[in-house]
Amino acid sequence: MSRALRIALPKGRMMDEALRLFEAMGSPVDPAARDSRRLILPSADARFEFLPVKSGDVPVYVESGVADAGVAGQDVLEEAQPDVLRPLDLGFGGCRLCVAAPEGAPYPRIAGGGIPRVATKYVESARRFFAARGTQVELIRISGSVELAPLLGLSDWIVDLVQTGRTLAENGLVVVDDVSSSTARLIVNRASHKLRLDEHQRLIADLASALERGAGS
Repeated sequence: MSRALRIALPKGRMMDEALRLFEAMGSPVDPAARDSRRLILPSADARFEFLPVKSGDVPVYVESGVADAGVAGQDVLEEAQPDVLRPLDLGFGGCRLCVAAPEGAPYPRIAGGGIPRVATKYVESARRFFAARGTQVELIRISGSVELAPLLGLSDWIVDLVQTGRTLAENGLVVVDDVSSSTARLIVNRASHKLRLDEHQRLIADLASALERGAGS
């Protein structure tokens, strides 16, 4: 008997929503296991093994074949551009990647005609966005609170994920442009998909059925 399909899941709210879908499919995780320090969480029916990892690491695990499949935000996929299959939009985890600036700040140019500085965690996505518009910018990679950069004069604008917009508003920032929208996607390792085609097709069909029943909402 082959081992369970390994599914990489991003820690946090998106993982909670993904596990609700798998529970609706009849593959729940024992609550005691979830609350433990175990690094691999088996489903009760032994069909899956879940790997809770950082969101940015999900494509790495799947592309390398360590995981057979995973759940990742479209924003993460667009930034990393992994060589994986993307068979299903899971619909949850909705957010937007946006350009934001201090309220009243000029956009899409800055005063004096200089080169705008843009702080972001999403350097490649921002690079493609501004290049497509013919706007020259200086990109500054930030791994922490991006909203701090324009407040301290490190950047003119930021590119970051926005859900409710509350954090931006509390820091005097407003959305000035939309880069892209994002939802959670099922991603699949190409080699695993070929070798275990029936299992992957069943996974995709069962997830789609659970979504139709509203299990992920």
